[in-house]
Amino acid sequence: MESSLNPKSVFVIIPTFNEGQVIRTTIAPLLEQGYTVVLVDDCSSDDTETIVADLPLTYIKHPINLGQGAALQTGFDYATQSGAEYVVTFDADGQHNYAEIPSLLAPVVAGEVDLTMGTRFKRKADRLAVPTSRRLLLRTAILVNGLLTGLWLTDAHNGFRALNRTAFSQIKLTENRMAHASEILSQIRKHRLRYEEIPVNIVYTDYSKMKGQRPSNAINIVIDLLLKKIF
Repeated sequence: MESSLNPKSVFVIIPTFNEGQVIRTTIAPLLEQGYTVVLVDDCSSDDTETIVADLPLTYIKHPINLGQGAALQTGFDYATQSGAEYVVTFDADGQHNYAEIPSLLAPVVAGEVDLTMGTRFKRKADRLAVPTSRRLLLRTAILVNGLLTGLWLTDAHNGFRALNRTAFSQIKLTENRMAHASEILSQIRKHRLRYEEIPVNIVYTDYSKMKGQRPSNAINIVIDLLLKKIF
């Protein structure tokens, strides 16, 4: 990432739902780096709001639970209205490494692409860090995404991304829940956005694995995509 880039111009959007147990640990290093943190609370029923009340961030709370896709769109809308230059999407559960944000941003800031997407399957060490059951689920999701969206990537449902203003202002998510990850790919193709996959390491803690996506959700995602014909 260019040293001249003002970290305040990078809005890190974090959708969250009942992540009070880990949310401060997730946010702290982002604030230390000087990023503009936008926490979109999707109507958590825990004490998330109280836990982050003293932190210098933007806190937006949905009055009802709408799903991660809706939380991301709220973040995109806020970043657009606030004049953000770049957006990074970041999971609330601590799986993403803040130190990898510069490598995600670099091609975007250089003007080479409009967005980058993290991938767990380009480096052997990253690939081996993925639990076997999750790896099989992701392989299926990669195939489904390719067939439905026409974008053949090496990873699926990886929430670690970097986008320039062209990308995050044009993407409009209507899939509120987990199918939004596939919808983003459809919109990349629709708007002819330039993209690149960047290797990232995902940290699978006992907590994140407990909160992770169940295999049955993959079936629900496919049904949602087919019914709404987003491709």
